[in-house]
Amino acid sequence: MKLSLPFLLSFFAASAGAAQLTEAETRWLQAGSPVLAYAKQELQLPIDIVVQPQAGPNDVPLAMGFADGRCKLVFSMRGNPQAEQVLAGVPAEQQKVLIEAMTAHEVGHCWRQAHGSWHALPSGFVEGPHEQLDNPELQALSDEMRETRREEAFSDLVALAWTQRANAAQYAQVHAWLMQVRQPVAHGSHNTRAWLQLASSATVFDSEQNPFEQARVLWGKGLLKDEQ
Repeated sequence: MKLSLPFLLSFFAASAGAAQLTEAETRWLQAGSPVLAYAKQELQLPIDIVVQPQAGPNDVPLAMGFADGRCKLVFSMRGNPQAEQVLAGVPAEQQKVLIEAMTAHEVGHCWRQAHGSWHALPSGFVEGPHEQLDNPELQALSDEMRETRREEAFSDLVALAWTQRANAAQYAQVHAWLMQVRQPVAHGSHNTRAWLQLASSATVFDSEQNPFEQARVLWGKGLLKDEQ
């Protein structure tokens, strides 16, 4: 599905400066447009798109925020070397499916926020014992990293479930790329490999459910591995 630019611009917040999109921003928007259309038309998720006129020093190219009851898909690509680095080494013809998966990942964050589930565990899940630190600040940081890792894992599974739905022939490619980019440091905030390993085969996703419900089922199973 390739949507028209006017349709894509309908997502923009009033202050986005949508008429001045760069070539890279337009390319990423077009690649992610099937996910955005599904989120808006089928799920009625409240998504705005915001383009930063200049990326900050720690900004990632694409991120999801939440303000005033609405999700904000933020493009921070201008002056941001990460905008090129994130797809470094990936042939041009293979980049679209990865950008689409990244967009699905961010929409996964929106879905969690819109459903009031952010940092919430599944009903009935009992968290097992985990490392307790003497330093309260370090303990808070450890807890925050664990919560972030879990949200990143949910959205990685959404990206894979979406890929199975929309680009099944490229599932293995997207899965391998995610396994590569997720840091191998044990229990890091973006080390989602415990979940990705559960999704090595596309058959784990039930096509009768939407990608977010599919992800939620497998996410719960991965939480048990993350406790180990």
